[in-house]
Amino acid sequence: MSMAVVGMIAGMALGFAGYFGGFGAFLLVAALGAIGFVVGRFLEGDLELGDLFRTRDDRRR
Repeated sequence: MSMAVVGMIAGMALGFAGYFGGFGAFLLVAALGAIGFVVGRFLEGDLELGDLFRTRDDRRR
């Protein structure tokens, strides 16, 4: 199992821990799952922090 999947599962587990109601809980689980996935990809080395903060002009080069 990759670190990205482990991070996503950890984020979803945190979301389920805070699960106490409808659509807001769904958004919480989805957001924490996405954050966990990104952190997992970063820890695996597949994603660099600069990739998230580059401007459009920097990507053209």
